[in-house]
Amino acid sequence: MTDDLRFLRRFLDTLPGDPESSNSTRPVVGAAWSRVQPTAVAAPRLLAWSRPLAAELGLTSERMQDPTTAAVLGGNAVWPGMAPYAANYGGHQFGNWAGQLGDGRAIVLGELVTPAGAVQELQLKGAGPTPYSRRGDGRAVLRSSIREFLCSEAMWALGVPTTRALSLVGTGDRVVRDMFYDGNPQYEPGAIVCRVAPSFLRFGNFELPSSRGDLPLLRRLVDFALGLHFPQLGAPGRPAYEALLHEVAARTARLIAHWQAIGFVHGVMNTDNMSLLGLTIDYGPYGWIDDFDLGWTPNTTDAGQRRYAFGNQPGVGLWNVARLGEALLPLLDDDERVVEGALGHYQQVYATAAGERFGNKLGLHFDAAAGDGELLQQLFTWLSATRIDMTLFFRALAPLLLVDAAPSELPTSVRAAFYGEVEPEHAVAGTEWLQRWWRRARSAARPPAVSAAAMAACNPKFVLRNWLAQEAIDAAHQGELGKVERLLRVFERPFDEQPGHDDLAQKRPDWAKNKPGCSALSCSS
Repeated sequence: MTDDLRFLRRFLDTLPGDPESSNSTRPVVGAAWSRVQPTAVAAPRLLAWSRPLAAELGLTSERMQDPTTAAVLGGNAVWPGMAPYAANYGGHQFGNWAGQLGDGRAIVLGELVTPAGAVQELQLKGAGPTPYSRRGDGRAVLRSSIREFLCSEAMWALGVPTTRALSLVGTGDRVVRDMFYDGNPQYEPGAIVCRVAPSFLRFGNFELPSSRGDLPLLRRLVDFALGLHFPQLGAPGRPAYEALLHEVAARTARLIAHWQAIGFVHGVMNTDNMSLLGLTIDYGPYGWIDDFDLGWTPNTTDAGQRRYAFGNQPGVGLWNVARLGEALLPLLDDDERVVEGALGHYQQVYATAAGERFGNKLGLHFDAAAGDGELLQQLFTWLSATRIDMTLFFRALAPLLLVDAAPSELPTSVRAAFYGEVEPEHAVAGTEWLQRWWRRARSAARPPAVSAAAMAACNPKFVLRNWLAQEAIDAAHQGELGKVERLLRVFERPFDEQPGHDDLAQKRPDWAKNKPGCSALSCSS
């Protein structure tokens, strides 16, 4: 049944590996990976799977629902050609160098060649210990696995560069977790997600050998990345290394501009969680902005510092690119001007991408000379001063563009996006801003109906709010997976009106404001 699946071993065949084959936790030096087998679980059961991704990978519905597939995606078996391994990398965590980290509970099964000829890595998260597990057990729990599974596919449907999620498998085992690190560990149901990406290379893959002075391994890693993922940058050598740093800086800038435009907060932007390809990677304590708050972070570990708060993400992306640049300096003749140039490039690309994305959300072809930058800043100032839902506010704008006069008062649709009563001064300031925006948008060359349709196509109606995910998690803990399946289907079309599903496009309910899993999450999973 699997004879038609073809797997490659490019990472293993090109880069040096760990000569030791045990799963025991240890420093791994001079190697980019360690061979490791998933640890079998009691009763792997397919709980949910992404039909669009399965089709892209050439996996039919019949194959996905075959018990042998659940065994593979649950870590109890491998398909012919798979060669599982865990990658070795380091990283800066919360601004501090953490040394060797690596895939502590992620195991790459293999590189699958798709029917279209692309190559996608299949990676199990939660499939048992590896040499990089440190004090962990290499497992994941159902609640965090549901969140990663749903958000990976929801982000893809929103058009955000991201790793994907093929499947959610229940393991039949119980896993002990102290969810908020408060001395109250509990048993939780275990689960495994199969993540999919062209590559899981991270900034930390390059930081670790550089920090150890292992320049041969650093060069081999960079040359590998260039040849496989950035061939357009030319043959290995200093010009290509410079171009690579600039390209990664640009991809990172565009990615974070996209996050900001949809109100997504990653929650833990450590350098080991930054993709070399500019993908959203490692869905841990992420969150979606409800009321517009630049200082909000979903990560309880970050509650005091707020390093990774919503408004800080663009600056953190810049800081992370600087760390990657430092790691590559030995290949750049220690010329710091190259890193400075890449950081300047990041800032330029981010400014352009953010302007375009927010301009599109407002029905504008962003033009700083026409005052659009000032218009945006006035909007952010007003949104920050209010308690208004970001997603609902932007979704409410398109219909306003179709009326024949600028609003004379705050429209009902905008008032409905507020949490609590609308203060009179906020109503006045909001109305004044809407009038400026309406005049600017209506002065555009294209007809209002065209602009409104374009706005509806980039301002989502449905985003994976934490409270929605938590409701699905609570139901799944009771054995009911219908809410997970419903969210998966609805979020395949986040920009469309979907009759019968308006309850999934509502403000955060009062009960969710301070509920664990809705307002605050930890890295524990």
